[in-house]
Formats: sequence, C-alpha cells, structure tokens
Amino acid sequence: MIKIEHVGLWTKDLEKMKDFYCRYFAATVSELYHNPKSGFSSYFLTFTDGARLELCHRPDIVEGSKDVFGFTHLAFSLGSKEEVDRLAYFFQDQGFPIQNGPRTTGDGYYEAVIFDPEGNQLELTV
Repeated sequence: MIKIEHVGLWTKDLEKMKDFYCRYFAATVSELYHNPKSGFSSYFLTFTDGARLELCHRPDIVEGSKDVFGFTHLAFSLGSKEEVDRLAYFFQDQGFPIQNGPRTTGDGYYEAVIFDPEGNQLELTV
C-alpha cells in the first residue's frame, strides 16, 4: 500500500516554525536531527491523525538560491527497501532519473529521490 509518508518544508527559522505547529496544531515533535557536514537540520512533526511534516533548515538556503523556502518534497511510504529499489529503477527506466539513492540517510531513512515531470522532488521511502 502506497501512502504519503510526510511532506517537507524548508524554513528560515526552524525553532519558530516548530513552536507554531506544536502550539496551534497540537503536533508532537521528534528530536532535532542535525548533519554537521551539510548543515542540514530538521524536526519531524506528527499530527493526531498520523500525518507528518518535516521542517527542514540549511544555512545556505537564502532568497534566490537553487532551493527555496516553502515545500521541498513529497515522501511516499512504499513498505520495504525492495519496493523502494523496484520503483526507483522503474521510474529511471521510464525517463525519470534517480537524483539520489537508493540509500540510507544519516537520520535512518532508506530512500530514493526522483523528480516528477514539473521538477517537484519525490522521496520514495520505506
């Protein structure tokens, strides 16, 4: 069964955004993930229905950069590493090149990344 696993959002102020969603939408928050090599930091917020929002921050993202503030990716949960691999290579064969992965990320996700026809980033994850 394929389901949307989470939606990612680039933020200017990670703590302020975390506090907003926790306060006004009753989200529970994960521990802060930080990758010192890339400068990437994120929180996963979980809402009462199980939906999740990943708040992302990287200091090199500023107005006018390649990555922009706002929604960054849509993640689909596929249920297994094998299914991630299968679908990633299927998309590649269909003309949608794998941008990253399949791999295990620093925060423990097994994922592959592709772009949809309009360049929106899609994460295929377990």
